[in-house]
Amino acid sequence: MRIGTILEANPFPKAKKPAYQLLIDFGPLGRKQSSAQITAHYSPEELVGKQVIAVVNFPPKQIANFFSECLVMGVYDATGSVVLLQPDKKVENGDKIG
Repeated sequence: MRIGTILEANPFPKAKKPAYQLLIDFGPLGRKQSSAQITAHYSPEELVGKQVIAVVNFPPKQIANFFSECLVMGVYDATGSVVLLQPDKKVENGDKIG
């Protein structure tokens, strides 16, 4: 698992459930795309610049016409919506979770 910063967040209308297409910067590991079902708590505008924790060593998964290259981590709240896991202080993109 690594830290990355969301560079872009766009609606993903072809996803079966409401989701965003994310572009995340993982520093020395490069930029990776992810599809994330996080629309209940986040707008695309507030996601840009946010640091997140993601699993980066999964093989790419095709979702409709999009390839998701990493899995953004979150926890389900009482309503079943995802709340992102993120560091409480700014750290370097690509840093490994200990």
